[in-house]
Amino acid sequence: MTSKTRMVFCCLVILSSLPVMARAAEEKARPNVLFIAVDDLNHWVGHLGRNKQTKTPNIDRLAAKGVTFTHAYCAAPVCNPSRAALMSGLRPATTGVYDNGDDWRTVIPEDRCLTTAFRKAGYFVAGAGKIYHGGFPRRSEWDDYFNKAGGDPVPAGDRGVGGIKFGPVDCRDEDLREWKIVGYGIDQLKKQHDKPFFLAIGLHKPHMPWFVPRKYYDMHPLSEIELPPHRDDDLSDVPPAGVKMAGPQGDHAQIIASGRWKDAVQGYLAAISYTDAMIGRLLDAFDDSAYAKNTIIVFWGDHGWHLGEKQHWRKFALWEEATRAPLIWVAPGVTQPGGVSDRTVDFMSIYPTLTDLAGIPTPAHVEGRSLRPLLSDPAAAWDQPALTTFGFNNHAVRSAGWRFIRYANGDTELYDESRDPYEWTNLASKPESAGALSELARWMPTKNAPAVESRPPANAKNAAKRKKAQQKKEEGDE
Repeated sequence: MTSKTRMVFCCLVILSSLPVMARAAEEKARPNVLFIAVDDLNHWVGHLGRNKQTKTPNIDRLAAKGVTFTHAYCAAPVCNPSRAALMSGLRPATTGVYDNGDDWRTVIPEDRCLTTAFRKAGYFVAGAGKIYHGGFPRRSEWDDYFNKAGGDPVPAGDRGVGGIKFGPVDCRDEDLREWKIVGYGIDQLKKQHDKPFFLAIGLHKPHMPWFVPRKYYDMHPLSEIELPPHRDDDLSDVPPAGVKMAGPQGDHAQIIASGRWKDAVQGYLAAISYTDAMIGRLLDAFDDSAYAKNTIIVFWGDHGWHLGEKQHWRKFALWEEATRAPLIWVAPGVTQPGGVSDRTVDFMSIYPTLTDLAGIPTPAHVEGRSLRPLLSDPAAAWDQPALTTFGFNNHAVRSAGWRFIRYANGDTELYDESRDPYEWTNLASKPESAGALSELARWMPTKNAPAVESRPPANAKNAAKRKKAQQKKEEGDE
C-alpha cells in the first residue's frame, strides 16, 4: 500500500467514525436524571410551611438547591392512577385508569412511557422501590430494577386505630426496606456509567403503616402534637357526593372514638422524618458523586393525605389536602438556588419537562406542558391551572385563586383559596360565583374514558389470593 493510499484509507476510517464519535459525545453531554418519588407525602414539608411540626431538613436542603413549587397537584389522589398518568403522560380521564385495581398496562403501551422515551435516547434506565403502583409491574421498561427490598418490621404492641396503622418499632433504620432502596441508588451513583442514566428511586414511607424506628417518634413528642386546622361542621355545606368521599363514619369516627387523633398525627410526622433521613443519605451520596454537576433532580410526592381535615383520612378525595404534594426541580444551567414558584401546576408536567431539559423529543401523546419557563424564572406567566381526577367524571380544577370540584352526579364545590386556604366555605351556590365557575369549568375534561377493568387472574386458583393481596395493598403499604 502506497503512502498516498494509506493516507486515503486513514481519512476514510476517521470520517466513518465521526458519526459514532458525535453520538458518544452527545450522550456524554446529556444530563443524567435522578427521579425521586415519595409515596403519600402531602405538603407537610418544612419549606412549604403548611405544618410547623414537620421536620424535613434534607428535603428542605434539596429545595434550596433549585426551584420548589408551592402549589403542585397530583393527576389523581390514588397511587395507581397518579403514577400511571405521570409516567405515561396520559391523564386518567384519557386512559380510564382511575383506581388501584385498574391494570394500566392494558391501555398504556410501553412505547408511551417516560422510561421508553429515555431509553430510545440512549439512556441507561434503572429503578428501585415504588415508581409504579406495586400491583402492576412492567419490568421490561427498565434496563435494571431492584426488587429485593423485602418487608418491614412491625411493632410488638400498639399498631394504631382500625385501618389507620401507626406505632414505633424498636429497630434500626437499616431494618426497613427504604434503606435498601436508597442503597441501590447510592450504588448506582458510585458506578462509572458509559451512558447517561435515568435513575428512579421510589420511597414507600410515609405510606401506611407508619411503623418506623422509635427515635423518629421521639422527634415529635405526643405532648407537643397539634391537630391540623379543622372544623366540626366542615361538611355541612358539602354536597352528598363530597360527603360520601369523605366517609366521616369510617376512619374519622374510629379515630374520634379512640381519642387518639394526636397519636395518628405523630405517626405520620414520624414516618415523614424517617423518609427525610433516607433522602438525606441519597443526597449525600449524590453530592459526593461524579454526577453532581450534570444531573437533573426531580422530587415529587404522588398525592396528598388527609389527617382529619373535613372529617376525612387518607387520600381518595378532591380537596387541597388530598391533592397537593411537594415538587422540587434542580436543573444545572436552568434553575438557580433558592427558587420558589407560586404558580399552580400539576404532575402531568413532569414528563414533558424532563424530555425538554434532556433535549429529547416530547412524544405527541403527552398531555402535560413543560415547566422549563418557570424553572428559569419562577415568577414567569403561567395560565394553566392544575387538574385532578378521582374516579369516573369527578374532577377538581385548581387555579391560583380557586378550587372548583364537579362530581359525576353534577354536585359542585367552589373555594376561594386566597381567603379560605382550608376550604371551609363552599361558594358554589352563591350568585356572585358564576364568573369563577364559568372560567374554571372550561378546564374540565371533555372526554371521560370508561374505567379500565381489573386484570383477571392467571387462573382460577389464584383468584382469591390476588383479591386478598389487592385489599391488603389498598389498606396497607402498597
